[in-house]
Amino acid sequence: MTKETKKMTHRQRVRGILGVARESAAAAPFAMVVKIVGTVISAGLPIVTTYFAALTTTALADAYAGDDTAGERAITYVIITAALGVLMTAWSSFEQYVNAYSKYAIDAAMSDRMYDHFLNLDYWQYDDKKIVDMFDRAKQFAQFFSYVFDSLSSIFRDVITMIFALIALSLVNWWLALIVLVAVIPGIIIQFRLSRLQTSHWNSTVEARRARNNIEWNLLEPRAIAEIKLYGLASHLLQLRQKYRDKDEKNRLAFERQFIPKRLSGDILEAVAEVVVLVYTALQIVAREQPIGQFLYVQQITSRAFSSLRSFVGSLNNVDEDIANLFDYREFMELPGAAHQQKRLSMPPKEITFENISFTYPGTENSVLQNISMTIRSGDRIAIVGENGAGKSTFIKILLGLYKPTQGVVTLDGKNLHAYDPASWHKYLAVLQQDFQSYTFTTARSNIVFGNIAAKYSNEKLVAAAKQAEAQEFLEKLPKSYDTLMGKWMEHTDGTSGVSLSGGQWQRLALARNFYRDSPIIILDEPTSAIDALAESRIFKRLFADKRRTVVAISHRLSTVEKADIIYMFEAGQIVEQGTYDELVANRGRFYRMFESQIVRDIK
Repeated sequence: MTKETKKMTHRQRVRGILGVARESAAAAPFAMVVKIVGTVISAGLPIVTTYFAALTTTALADAYAGDDTAGERAITYVIITAALGVLMTAWSSFEQYVNAYSKYAIDAAMSDRMYDHFLNLDYWQYDDKKIVDMFDRAKQFAQFFSYVFDSLSSIFRDVITMIFALIALSLVNWWLALIVLVAVIPGIIIQFRLSRLQTSHWNSTVEARRARNNIEWNLLEPRAIAEIKLYGLASHLLQLRQKYRDKDEKNRLAFERQFIPKRLSGDILEAVAEVVVLVYTALQIVAREQPIGQFLYVQQITSRAFSSLRSFVGSLNNVDEDIANLFDYREFMELPGAAHQQKRLSMPPKEITFENISFTYPGTENSVLQNISMTIRSGDRIAIVGENGAGKSTFIKILLGLYKPTQGVVTLDGKNLHAYDPASWHKYLAVLQQDFQSYTFTTARSNIVFGNIAAKYSNEKLVAAAKQAEAQEFLEKLPKSYDTLMGKWMEHTDGTSGVSLSGGQWQRLALARNFYRDSPIIILDEPTSAIDALAESRIFKRLFADKRRTVVAISHRLSTVEKADIIYMFEAGQIVEQGTYDELVANRGRFYRMFESQIVRDIK
């Protein structure tokens, strides 16, 4: 977002306010209508009540002075005032429901749209820092959209209240209304300037807040406590947290401090204006040119005008920043999503071909992959090996269609992979990567079934998948077997807690999820790093023995890669060797040197 956009003009601010109104009306039209009606009622009814309260005071004074008809008038005014109070109370009760409903409807609509759009972006966009920063600001706005709507409603109510108050004062004397109007303008201008500074500061400290949030998450994450304590990181992380917090909040407080004299000047001007108005009214009453109740009327109306001003300024302080974030939200929502092709892949491909593939991450210059060419045929068992950073995981992401090659093309039976709808390609894949997901909010059964939620549930398939991943034994020993919750902070309906799995157990559970998917193409990126070598060997022996499936595996364990039909050795983004295990060992090249210690140990 440009600096010009962040420093909003008045036109942009009005556009933003109208934008919030449009979005809110689309999400909850009934609530919007009730809000508008309620705002007018909330602004006008107290003034009408004050008017009748003033008439009551005058009537009582007249009755005390001997007016025989004044008592009856006073009782009538009291009844009207009480009825207005009952009406106001009844309306407030109804409005509470409307507020709760509108908050739900608006928040749900805005967050659903944002999450849907976020999940529809091209995969490379999640690696773009500018987009991530934009998403952070958009998420902040979406999460508090109903709050922004409420703030705008409050501003609207305060403006209507001020207008009604000024009209009410002008009925007494037009220059009383003018005095109040002149007194409120400086406060509004001061707040506009302060809110601009705060908005600019908020946008400039996104990274500091993100770092602070990450630190706080780690400090309160039980799984991270062990390392934090063992390495003595607690005090250091607390200091970093304080550093980022101060960067964010101390500067904001500095703005507030700078504006104290200006705000004080505005408050003094308001106080002087109120005194002038009340002294004038008192003199008019003493001179018997105004009824006694007029003082109460003017005092209440003037007080209400200034009170609505203070509320207006407070709401403006928050909403001005939020309106600026609306433009971040809109800019994020206007990002082009992934271009989904209409052409669907009707069957798994018999041949996947990489033709001179090169890839460079967006915003960088160094190629991660260079001139990669290979063909994977149905039923092949492929092993990808190489040191960390050789480009293996990026190769897998290209194969999955998450990234488009910078150069070259990936084809499925001779046709460009990216000509197909991604979902129609992904349904033939079972993928387990190093950073697999652990669904701690649900049961072991769901953790496995998540592998293929589109298919009809099969308990037989579930047990078979657990057995193939060597997870069956420990899963059946859990307190509620497959229906045990996978987080020890979760609680079953009978009050018992869930369980916490080890890293290896989680990895087997994730592997079972992929076996349950029962896909013809299995892609494994270091899928068993936390599983002991013997268990891994058994799992891959069964996996590679299944000729119906195509397997592409990244592994650093010799017992796994030696079972592959062909091994590709990656180095600095290039294929430097390829062949069967026996061929590569006999060649005594890079592959041999990488696995030499394991090869020699096996020979012994």
